[in-house]
Amino acid sequence: MKIINPNPETHPLTWRISKNKTIFIKKYIKKNGYQILKTILKKNNPQEIIDIVKKSKLKGRGGGGFYTGLKWDLMPKKNNTLETRYFLCNADEMEPGTYKDRFLIEHIPHQLLEGMIISAFAIQANKGYIFLRGEYIKCAKILNIVIKEAYKFGVLGKNILNTNFSFDIYLHIGAGRYICGEETALINSLEGKRANPRFKPPYPSTIGLWGKPTCVNNVETIFNIPGIINYGSDWYHNLSNSKNDSGTKMLGFSGNVKKPGLWELPFGTPARIVLEKYAGGMKKGLKLKTWQPGGAGTGFLMENHLDLPMDFITIYKAGSRLGTGISIAIDNKINIVSLLKNLENFFARESCGLCTPCREGLPWIVKILNNLEKKIGSTKDLIILKDMSNLLKDEGPFCAHAPGAMAPLNSALKYFLHEFEYGITY
Repeated sequence: MKIINPNPETHPLTWRISKNKTIFIKKYIKKNGYQILKTILKKNNPQEIIDIVKKSKLKGRGGGGFYTGLKWDLMPKKNNTLETRYFLCNADEMEPGTYKDRFLIEHIPHQLLEGMIISAFAIQANKGYIFLRGEYIKCAKILNIVIKEAYKFGVLGKNILNTNFSFDIYLHIGAGRYICGEETALINSLEGKRANPRFKPPYPSTIGLWGKPTCVNNVETIFNIPGIINYGSDWYHNLSNSKNDSGTKMLGFSGNVKKPGLWELPFGTPARIVLEKYAGGMKKGLKLKTWQPGGAGTGFLMENHLDLPMDFITIYKAGSRLGTGISIAIDNKINIVSLLKNLENFFARESCGLCTPCREGLPWIVKILNNLEKKIGSTKDLIILKDMSNLLKDEGPFCAHAPGAMAPLNSALKYFLHEFEYGITY
């Protein structure tokens, strides 16, 4: 990734990156690290921090797009100083085609810690966990180092920077399940239970980790917090080119493009600019067939959709989801049925098995796609596939796993029905 105009007022997530190296605490402090934390601990109360983030209209960057400040404000008021409450960082980045959180952690890990500490102060949490994807071995090594550095520097532990606020952070390595991206499944896993989503209500804000009030935010979301507190909500609004969303976003393209990667760009940047200007367009001899705007669990869009601004509402109205914002380019030599079989096989394997529609339905869909790929499918197979895709999208499943798995399937049936029909022989 080449940093464009590294300036804290235009690129609050990535401005500290100068080379492809991890920034540890000495360099982080030289680049104004922990100064924002020091200021707010001395001058602000928790509700003031919540109000600034609410006014900024920061949305969660994990894919859901829920307002962060509102999520914080749903936490009940703290009854006494001894009450335990948790702030959790969701770093279980399991979405195929997505690698933004890994990039941020590997390069600027202390910005994650500073964002977590400020967030914890706002909701008055005294314990925090980073729930890290098990395959992110390099990230784990880095986080173990920087957490120790933060304790030594006095920004973690008891009476942070000689104030009355105390906060501890623990690193937890996940067991490698996609479903842990859902916050209540993450909480169950953190407690040592099977990673199944919980019934809601009660919500984690009231009964979360070990029955205590809990807030869960994504890595990229947390990275935004220091900049918002430092420069204010109006500044954050003005960073965006979108009428719908504030700030900047890590956007990128993978697939058969010339320069796959990710870049911090204003919200509302058209996907065509990301693909052609930054990712260099498709590789020689290939054309764009379709694309997924935010990982494997988002619906396919066509080339004419590239000119739409990349924000939550616009992409949703186009028939997909922004998701993580890291797009996948599918070229004209890829068979859609084969691609879908691969995707649905992943989602079937990663089902937690809690509900019957997801547990039984996804493997059934894989079998049908396998028949169509081998050109031994029937007309009945295609009818069942359409019925099941609608059932799993709208009815029956307990959580968003199956509906997410159906997003690419339903959009493929809409745009590429003829490729499914090629697999029917009787």
